[in-house]
Amino acid sequence: MIDSPASPTDTEVAAVAALAGAEVVRARYGRRHSRIDKGTGDFATDVDVAAEEAILDIIRTARPGDAVHGEEGGRRGAVDAVREWLVDPLCGTLNYATGSQLVAVNVALRAGPAAVADPFSGEVFLTDGETAWVRYGAHGDADGGDRADGDGNAYVCGDGRAAVPVRRAAGGQASGPVAGRRPVGEERLAPTADTRLVDVNLDPPFPGAPGFRAVDLLAHPGFVERFRPRVVSTTLALAWVAAGRRAAYVTDGGDLSGSVHFAAGIALCRAAGCVVTGVDGAPVGPGGRGLVVAADAGTHRLLMALIRGRGRDA
Repeated sequence: MIDSPASPTDTEVAAVAALAGAEVVRARYGRRHSRIDKGTGDFATDVDVAAEEAILDIIRTARPGDAVHGEEGGRRGAVDAVREWLVDPLCGTLNYATGSQLVAVNVALRAGPAAVADPFSGEVFLTDGETAWVRYGAHGDADGGDRADGDGNAYVCGDGRAAVPVRRAAGGQASGPVAGRRPVGEERLAPTADTRLVDVNLDPPFPGAPGFRAVDLLAHPGFVERFRPRVVSTTLALAWVAAGRRAAYVTDGGDLSGSVHFAAGIALCRAAGCVVTGVDGAPVGPGGRGLVVAADAGTHRLLMALIRGRGRDA
């Protein structure tokens, strides 16, 4: 067991909480799940609820004075709490319910550190608000004891004490851009548009219509000439832009900066150096419209030109 300091950092709390939720999601995958109807075709499952409770247990233990806003349970904690955590315990519920593993677990301190855990790859994407990196091999067990991956990389103790998720390596340093700076099992996120893959959120409603509809972007000659569209879990897609696995992500909507679905992914992308704006090119925040996250400025300019109808064959 590698215990955290007496007062773990907010980044550590986010990581431990996201991994606790991810372990619930991973352990219950493939089982029959009860559904909780939310209306208009949306629903949660018993796994969403259980994962959120696992996350809340970690945050309550480490930060008892903070409030938490969870997708399933709403806002909980002191009404006058200065700090608030945003939690989406299972981003991609429909995928999960149909047997797909393209899901993520999000934990973000509003305007602070964040973590996005992939329950099936064992990856957790992290930001302290300034830099962003990915940690590998973060699987745990579900027996209520000390949770660790197969290599003994502890992330939370069975008695509720937080533990820093540190890889126990036999020796040596990480290769690549983080060599000499991070232990084996971690890598700095480096956005790149080389893949040309762009995730476009096609879920209704479409508040920007008729001025902007993401579905129209897919049929634009300039878009299909330069990019290849993909659609996965919202937060996983954003984490992949930060990691250089996607060139960009586009979605309609209002102000998404305080959304449990988007806050962690936005924080990751900003810290990784991505270009982050609304679909109107304005900063993301109060009064904002949707989200365009691109690996670099050139990709962002091209997408904005297509959205505004000034791209090829507009």
